[in-house]
Amino acid sequence: MKTETLNSMKERRSVRSYKPEQIREEELNAVLESGAYAASGRGMQSAKFVVVQDKETRDLLSKWNAEVLGVDTDPFYGAPTIIVVFADTNRSTYLEDGALAIGNMMLGAYAVGLGSCWIHRAKEVFSSAKGKELMKKWGVSDNYVGVGHCALGYAAGPLPEAAPRKPENIVRV
Repeated sequence: MKTETLNSMKERRSVRSYKPEQIREEELNAVLESGAYAASGRGMQSAKFVVVQDKETRDLLSKWNAEVLGVDTDPFYGAPTIIVVFADTNRSTYLEDGALAIGNMMLGAYAVGLGSCWIHRAKEVFSSAKGKELMKKWGVSDNYVGVGHCALGYAAGPLPEAAPRKPENIVRV
């Protein structure tokens, strides 16, 4: 039994406060590889990842995301790296494929000592005219849709304790 994997799943937490320093290339590559190896419908690998480490672009995405959310704070919690996950809508499992990729990346981040957090609103941001323009600049075709963002960085503090799991959420038949 691979208890290390199970323990990582139980110990990983979403990080909502990051140190400002940029993550190392080898850590980023490990996270991207984790996402690339996520399960996907019929093995078609419909998820596409755009890594944003340029501060100007990162701050622009933060601003647009905040506008959708209706706040004036940073929805990325100060994370210096944002991976935007898109998926190919020509695949019937595009949403699931993108979601699994983000989940794998978050586990990969934990494995290499990074904090991570799933940030929503990629669909709304990248279905807008300005979002479509940015996708075109990045070479992401119109048949792709934003699934989510994976915020990455070094946690600014200790990870929170896990909330108790709800036993009623498991039904055995």
